[in-house]
Amino acid sequence: MKKIIFALSIFIVAISCDTDDSNNTSEDTNVTFRFTQNWDGENIENSDYENTTYVNANGESMTLSKVNYLISDITFTSTIDGTVYAAEDYNLILARNSQNVEFTPNIEIPEGEYTVSFTFGFDDEDNDKVGGYADLNSVDGFWSVPAPLGAGYHFQRIEGTYVNSLSETTSFQFHTVRANRHSSLPPGPGTLEELRDTSFVVNLGGVSIQNNTTIEVKANIAEWFKNPITWDLNTRFMVLMPNFQAQLDMNENGATVFSLGEVTQ
Repeated sequence: MKKIIFALSIFIVAISCDTDDSNNTSEDTNVTFRFTQNWDGENIENSDYENTTYVNANGESMTLSKVNYLISDITFTSTIDGTVYAAEDYNLILARNSQNVEFTPNIEIPEGEYTVSFTFGFDDEDNDKVGGYADLNSVDGFWSVPAPLGAGYHFQRIEGTYVNSLSETTSFQFHTVRANRHSSLPPGPGTLEELRDTSFVVNLGGVSIQNNTTIEVKANIAEWFKNPITWDLNTRFMVLMPNFQAQLDMNENGATVFSLGEVTQ
């Protein structure tokens, strides 16, 4: 009888342990992203636009009036088993007005350890989506790209003024789109010869995801103008969308713009 009671006791304890383990299973959670902008570590606040002067790597004094950029396809890859959780949506950050600077992708993932990445702009598959994105067509004037320039959508619009080599204050437009080569300029019907995808994937590295984690994504705007290509606004300050080589160079400089900031749980 004592042996039977002892065996029953062990069985009950085992069931209790199994029950406790199941109760400790982590639940799925949302993750929020917070997008901030800086100039070589100096935060860019709303009050800085058109007021604060920055000096780029080429020595030109600049002010910013607009910093708008598109990110898409935020992806979480488990460092434990390699499972990929992809949020197939997008977010257009309008930094000056603090619009969409916080974004929660339409996906829930289990708590755990992940590498986190996203795409700057739209890759070709998303850029050529049939019917496009109606909500983007009315943002910032228009976010779509004219058909002669390859259609699709802008990736970014940075605008402002700079002091040129003649000491004149001049407007600039640093707009990134899919690179498009033309047989002649200005572009028109029949001049488009080549399209090249200049979106790129940003890998933020490892992040521990817990319940309602917030991830800061830092954008160092100065990097667009200096690394690895020192940008000369005197020669590249306007009409950059149909400039095939300029778009390729922008793509190179973009590799060092974004980084992981503060992670809060």
